[in-house]
Amino acid sequence: MADERARHFRRLRRLRRSARRWSVLAGGLGGAAAVLTPYAGLGLPDAAWAGAAGSAIALAAWRWIDLRALAAVPAPPALDPAEAAARSRARLVAAVERLPVGPGVLAKVRRVRSRLALRGTTAAEAWARLDRAALTLAGMAGRLTGLAEPAVREATAADRSLRDLAERVASVERALRLAPAEARGSLAEAHGTLVAQLDAGVSAYERLVVAAAGYVAEDARPTTEHPAAARLTEATDLLHGVAAALAELRTAGLPLRTP
Repeated sequence: MADERARHFRRLRRLRRSARRWSVLAGGLGGAAAVLTPYAGLGLPDAAWAGAAGSAIALAAWRWIDLRALAAVPAPPALDPAEAAARSRARLVAAVERLPVGPGVLAKVRRVRSRLALRGTTAAEAWARLDRAALTLAGMAGRLTGLAEPAVREATAADRSLRDLAERVASVERALRLAPAEARGSLAEAHGTLVAQLDAGVSAYERLVVAAAGYVAEDARPTTEHPAAARLTEATDLLHGVAAALAELRTAGLPLRTP
Protein backbone atom coordinates (compact mmCIF):
# COMPACT_ATOMS: atom_id res chain seq x y z
CA MET A 1 0.00 0.00 0.00
CA ALA A 2 1.35 3.38 -0.98
CA ASP A 3 1.94 6.09 1.60
CA GLU A 4 -1.27 8.14 1.78
CA ARG A 5 0.60 11.28 2.80
CA ALA A 6 2.96 11.04 -0.18
CA ARG A 7 0.03 10.33 -2.49
CA HIS A 8 -1.81 13.41 -1.19
CA PHE A 9 1.13 15.72 -1.89
CA ARG A 10 1.70 14.17 -5.32
CA ARG A 11 -1.90 14.94 -6.27
CA LEU A 12 -1.45 18.47 -4.94
CA ARG A 13 1.67 19.01 -7.05
CA ARG A 14 -0.01 17.62 -10.17
CA LEU A 15 -3.02 19.90 -9.74
CA ARG A 16 -0.81 22.94 -9.18
CA ARG A 17 1.21 22.22 -12.34
CA SER A 18 -1.98 21.66 -14.32
CA ALA A 19 -3.55 24.93 -13.06
CA ARG A 20 -0.44 26.89 -13.97
CA ARG A 21 -0.24 25.28 -17.41
CA TRP A 22 -3.86 26.06 -18.23
CA SER A 23 -3.48 29.60 -16.86
CA VAL A 24 -0.54 30.26 -19.18
CA LEU A 25 -2.44 28.77 -22.12
CA ALA A 26 -5.56 30.80 -21.32
CA GLY A 27 -3.52 33.99 -21.07
CA GLY A 28 -1.82 33.33 -24.40
CA LEU A 29 -5.05 32.49 -26.24
CA GLY A 30 -6.91 35.40 -24.62
CA GLY A 31 -4.18 37.85 -25.59
CA ALA A 32 -4.10 36.53 -29.16
CA ALA A 33 -7.87 36.82 -29.43
CA ALA A 34 -7.81 40.40 -28.02
CA VAL A 35 -5.15 41.48 -30.54
CA LEU A 36 -6.26 39.64 -33.69
CA THR A 37 -10.00 40.26 -33.43
CA PRO A 38 -9.80 44.11 -33.79
CA TYR A 39 -6.92 43.78 -36.26
CA ALA A 40 -8.76 41.98 -39.05
CA GLY A 41 -12.37 42.45 -38.00
CA LEU A 42 -14.81 39.81 -36.82
CA GLY A 43 -14.85 36.57 -38.79
CA LEU A 44 -14.80 32.78 -38.51
CA PRO A 45 -11.15 32.58 -37.31
CA ASP A 46 -11.94 35.09 -34.58
CA ALA A 47 -14.70 32.80 -33.29
CA ALA A 48 -12.15 29.97 -33.07
CA TRP A 49 -9.70 32.16 -31.17
CA ALA A 50 -12.41 33.36 -28.80
CA GLY A 51 -13.75 29.82 -28.21
CA ALA A 52 -10.29 28.41 -27.50
CA ALA A 53 -9.50 31.29 -25.15
CA GLY A 54 -12.79 30.85 -23.29
CA SER A 55 -12.31 27.08 -22.91
CA ALA A 56 -8.77 27.52 -21.61
CA ILE A 57 -9.91 30.17 -19.11
CA ALA A 58 -12.72 27.89 -17.88
CA LEU A 59 -10.37 24.91 -17.50
CA ALA A 60 -7.82 27.03 -15.67
CA ALA A 61 -10.52 28.26 -13.30
CA TRP A 62 -11.67 24.68 -12.61
CA ARG A 63 -8.10 23.56 -11.94
CA TRP A 64 -7.57 26.37 -9.44
CA ILE A 65 -10.86 25.49 -7.72
CA ASP A 66 -9.83 21.82 -7.46
CA LEU A 67 -6.40 22.85 -6.17
CA ARG A 68 -7.89 25.02 -3.42
CA ALA A 69 -10.33 22.27 -2.44
CA LEU A 70 -7.54 19.69 -2.18
CA ALA A 71 -5.25 22.11 -0.34
CA ALA A 72 -8.00 22.67 2.24
CA VAL A 73 -8.08 18.94 3.05
CA PRO A 74 -5.70 18.12 5.94
CA ALA A 75 -2.78 15.95 4.87
CA PRO A 76 -2.77 12.39 6.23
CA PRO A 77 -0.40 11.83 9.16
CA ALA A 78 3.09 10.62 8.45
CA LEU A 79 3.69 6.88 8.66
CA ASP A 80 5.59 5.41 11.55
CA PRO A 81 9.06 4.29 10.34
CA ALA A 82 8.41 0.74 11.50
CA GLU A 83 5.11 0.62 9.64
CA ALA A 84 6.69 2.12 6.52
CA ALA A 85 9.46 -0.49 6.66
CA ALA A 86 6.88 -3.27 7.10
CA ARG A 87 4.94 -2.06 4.05
CA SER A 88 8.09 -1.86 1.96
CA ARG A 89 9.06 -5.36 3.05
CA ALA A 90 5.58 -6.65 2.20
CA ARG A 91 5.79 -5.11 -1.28
CA LEU A 92 9.22 -6.67 -1.83
CA VAL A 93 8.02 -10.09 -0.68
CA ALA A 94 4.97 -9.87 -2.95
CA ALA A 95 7.18 -8.97 -5.91
CA VAL A 96 9.52 -11.90 -5.24
CA GLU A 97 6.63 -14.34 -4.81
CA ARG A 98 5.41 -13.52 -8.32
CA LEU A 99 8.64 -14.89 -9.77
CA PRO A 100 8.74 -18.58 -10.81
CA VAL A 101 11.33 -19.47 -8.15
CA GLY A 102 10.15 -16.85 -5.66
CA PRO A 103 8.27 -19.04 -3.13
CA GLY A 104 11.17 -21.48 -2.83
CA VAL A 105 13.70 -18.68 -2.34
CA LEU A 106 11.56 -17.00 0.31
CA ALA A 107 11.05 -20.27 2.17
CA LYS A 108 14.80 -20.89 2.20
CA VAL A 109 15.50 -17.35 3.44
CA ARG A 110 12.95 -17.75 6.24
CA ARG A 111 14.49 -21.06 7.31
CA VAL A 112 17.99 -19.59 7.38
CA ARG A 113 16.80 -16.54 9.33
CA SER A 114 15.00 -18.69 11.89
CA ARG A 115 18.03 -20.94 12.29
CA LEU A 116 20.31 -17.93 12.83
CA ALA A 117 17.92 -16.58 15.45
CA LEU A 118 18.31 -19.81 17.45
CA ARG A 119 22.06 -20.05 17.03
CA GLY A 120 23.89 -20.65 20.29
CA THR A 121 20.86 -22.15 22.08
CA THR A 122 19.86 -25.69 22.92
CA ALA A 123 16.99 -25.49 20.45
CA ALA A 124 19.29 -24.95 17.46
CA GLU A 125 20.11 -28.65 16.97
CA ALA A 126 16.49 -29.73 17.34
CA TRP A 127 15.44 -27.02 14.90
CA ALA A 128 17.98 -28.25 12.33
CA ARG A 129 16.70 -31.82 12.69
CA LEU A 130 13.11 -30.65 12.32
CA ASP A 131 14.06 -28.59 9.28
CA ARG A 132 15.69 -31.58 7.55
CA ALA A 133 12.73 -33.80 8.31
CA ALA A 134 10.24 -31.18 7.10
CA LEU A 135 12.11 -30.75 3.81
CA THR A 136 12.15 -34.52 3.32
CA LEU A 137 8.42 -34.75 3.98
CA ALA A 138 7.73 -31.83 1.64
CA GLY A 139 9.49 -33.71 -1.14
CA MET A 140 7.11 -36.64 -0.66
CA ALA A 141 3.94 -34.61 -0.07
CA GLY A 142 2.70 -35.02 -3.65
CA ARG A 143 2.74 -38.82 -3.30
CA LEU A 144 1.13 -38.99 0.15
CA THR A 145 -2.46 -39.21 -1.04
CA GLY A 146 -5.46 -41.25 -0.09
CA LEU A 147 -5.09 -42.81 3.35
CA ALA A 148 -1.93 -40.78 4.02
CA GLU A 149 -3.56 -37.34 3.71
CA PRO A 150 -4.63 -37.11 7.40
CA ALA A 151 -1.05 -37.88 8.43
CA VAL A 152 0.22 -35.04 6.22
CA ARG A 153 -2.20 -32.59 7.83
CA GLU A 154 -1.16 -33.77 11.27
CA ALA A 155 2.50 -33.35 10.33
CA THR A 156 1.86 -29.77 9.18
CA ALA A 157 0.22 -28.89 12.48
CA ALA A 158 2.99 -30.62 14.43
CA ASP A 159 5.64 -28.72 12.48
CA ARG A 160 4.14 -25.36 13.48
CA SER A 161 3.77 -26.46 17.10
CA LEU A 162 7.35 -27.74 17.34
CA ARG A 163 8.79 -24.58 15.81
CA ASP A 164 6.86 -22.49 18.32
CA LEU A 165 8.16 -24.75 21.11
CA ALA A 166 11.73 -24.30 19.85
CA GLU A 167 11.35 -20.52 19.98
CA ARG A 168 10.02 -20.81 23.54
CA VAL A 169 13.01 -22.91 24.52
CA ALA A 170 15.39 -20.32 23.09
CA SER A 171 13.58 -17.46 24.86
CA VAL A 172 13.64 -19.24 28.23
CA GLU A 173 17.32 -20.10 27.75
CA ARG A 174 18.21 -16.46 27.05
CA ALA A 175 16.24 -15.36 30.09
CA LEU A 176 17.99 -18.03 32.17
CA ARG A 177 21.34 -16.42 31.46
CA LEU A 178 20.10 -13.13 32.89
CA ALA A 179 18.10 -14.49 35.80
CA PRO A 180 19.35 -13.95 39.39
CA ALA A 181 20.59 -16.89 41.38
CA GLU A 182 17.41 -17.29 43.47
CA ALA A 183 15.17 -17.56 40.37
CA ARG A 184 17.50 -19.66 38.29
CA GLY A 185 16.51 -23.03 39.80
CA SER A 186 12.82 -23.01 38.81
CA LEU A 187 13.61 -21.46 35.45
CA ALA A 188 16.24 -24.12 34.73
CA GLU A 189 13.75 -26.84 35.62
CA ALA A 190 11.15 -25.37 33.24
CA HIS A 191 13.80 -25.07 30.55
CA GLY A 192 14.78 -28.71 30.96
CA THR A 193 11.15 -29.79 30.64
CA LEU A 194 10.71 -27.78 27.46
CA VAL A 195 13.91 -29.19 25.98
CA ALA A 196 12.75 -32.72 26.70
CA GLN A 197 9.38 -32.03 25.08
CA LEU A 198 11.06 -30.54 22.04
CA ASP A 199 13.45 -33.47 21.63
CA ALA A 200 10.62 -35.98 21.97
CA GLY A 201 8.46 -34.07 19.49
CA VAL A 202 11.22 -33.85 16.90
CA SER A 203 11.98 -37.56 17.28
CA ALA A 204 8.30 -38.38 16.75
CA TYR A 205 8.26 -36.16 13.67
CA GLU A 206 11.30 -37.95 12.27
CA ARG A 207 9.59 -41.31 12.83
CA LEU A 208 6.57 -40.00 10.95
CA VAL A 209 8.78 -39.01 8.02
CA VAL A 210 10.34 -42.48 7.97
CA ALA A 211 6.87 -44.05 8.00
CA ALA A 212 5.82 -41.74 5.15
CA ALA A 213 8.85 -42.86 3.13
CA GLY A 214 7.85 -46.48 3.74
CA TYR A 215 4.33 -45.73 2.56
CA VAL A 216 5.62 -44.13 -0.63
CA ALA A 217 7.95 -47.06 -1.28
CA GLU A 218 5.26 -49.70 -0.72
CA ASP A 219 2.70 -47.76 -2.74
CA ALA A 220 5.04 -47.63 -5.73
CA ARG A 221 6.24 -51.25 -5.52
CA PRO A 222 4.14 -53.55 -7.75
CA THR A 223 3.37 -57.15 -6.81
CA THR A 224 4.77 -58.41 -10.12
CA GLU A 225 7.55 -57.30 -12.42
CA HIS A 226 7.42 -53.66 -13.47
CA PRO A 227 5.69 -53.26 -16.89
CA ALA A 228 8.64 -51.32 -18.34
CA ALA A 229 11.08 -54.04 -17.31
CA ALA A 230 8.79 -56.72 -18.77
CA ARG A 231 8.59 -54.92 -22.11
CA LEU A 232 12.36 -54.51 -22.21
CA THR A 233 12.81 -58.21 -21.50
CA GLU A 234 10.46 -59.12 -24.35
CA ALA A 235 12.27 -56.80 -26.74
CA THR A 236 15.63 -58.28 -25.72
CA ASP A 237 14.37 -61.83 -26.30
CA LEU A 238 13.03 -60.80 -29.70
CA LEU A 239 16.38 -59.34 -30.75
CA HIS A 240 18.18 -62.46 -29.55
CA GLY A 241 15.80 -64.64 -31.59
CA VAL A 242 16.31 -62.54 -34.74
CA ALA A 243 20.09 -62.63 -34.30
CA ALA A 244 20.04 -66.42 -33.86
CA ALA A 245 17.90 -66.87 -36.98
CA LEU A 246 20.25 -64.71 -39.04
CA ALA A 247 23.22 -66.72 -37.79
CA GLU A 248 21.56 -70.00 -38.81
CA LEU A 249 20.78 -68.65 -42.28
CA ARG A 250 24.36 -67.53 -42.74
CA THR A 251 25.67 -70.92 -41.62
CA ALA A 252 23.36 -72.73 -44.08
CA GLY A 253 24.69 -70.58 -46.94
CA LEU A 254 21.32 -69.19 -47.91
CA PRO A 255 21.28 -65.67 -49.38
CA LEU A 256 19.89 -63.02 -47.09
CA ARG A 257 17.18 -61.01 -48.74
CA THR A 258 16.04 -57.68 -47.57
CA PRO A 259 12.27 -57.51 -47.50
